[in-house]
Amino acid sequence: MANKGPSYGMSREVQSKIEKKYDEELEERLVEWIIVQCGPDVGRPDRGRLGFQVWLKNGVILSKLVNSLYPDGSKPVKVPDNPPSMVFKQMEQVAQFLKAAEDYGVTKTDMFQTVDLFEGKDLAAVQRTLMALGSLAVTKNDGHYRGDPSWFMKKAQEHKREFTESQLQEGKHVIGLQMGSNRGASQAGMTGYGRPRQIIS
Repeated sequence: MANKGPSYGMSREVQSKIEKKYDEELEERLVEWIIVQCGPDVGRPDRGRLGFQVWLKNGVILSKLVNSLYPDGSKPVKVPDNPPSMVFKQMEQVAQFLKAAEDYGVTKTDMFQTVDLFEGKDLAAVQRTLMALGSLAVTKNDGHYRGDPSWFMKKAQEHKREFTESQLQEGKHVIGLQMGSNRGASQAGMTGYGRPRQIIS
C-alpha cells in the first residue's frame, strides 16, 4: 500500500477519469454538513481532494458522523479517545463506519471501499456514500439530522394503496391492454400452406 508508485498508460487514464468525477462544490457542502452535524471540534480540512482525504482518512470523523444520526445510548461505532495512528486500526475504523452506514440504510451500490478513501483511489465514491447517508437522514426526519435539509435530496417514500374487496373484484373483469386485442384480426386472403402464389397476368 505505502510503496505503490505512480501509474502509467491505461492505469493512469482510468485513474484520471475517476479523479474527474470528484466534485469540488459537493466537497464544500459535505464539509459544512459534517461540521454542523458533529460540531466544530472536528476541524476543517484543507480545500481539495487531498485535504478531504486526509481529514476523513483515519475514520474518526466518519464514525462521529454516523453516531450523530442515532439517539444517545445506541451509538453503533465506538470512537477512540485518541485517533488511531496505526494503519490497520484506521482502516478498521473506516470499516466500522461502512458497516454502521449500511445498517442505517445506505445501499451496497452507494458504498465506497476502504481503499477508495485510504489510498485516495476513488474519493468520488466517498462523496457518493456521504450523499446517500445525508439523503437518508433527511428522509427519516427523526430529529437527529442537523443542517439545511436542502443540502440533500429526499429519497422516494413508499406509497401504499388500499383497495376494497369490491374494487378488487371489478378489476378481475377488465382485460388489460397487455393482453393484446383481437380487433382487426382475420384470416381473409390467406392461402393454405405450400400452395403457390396466384399471379394473374
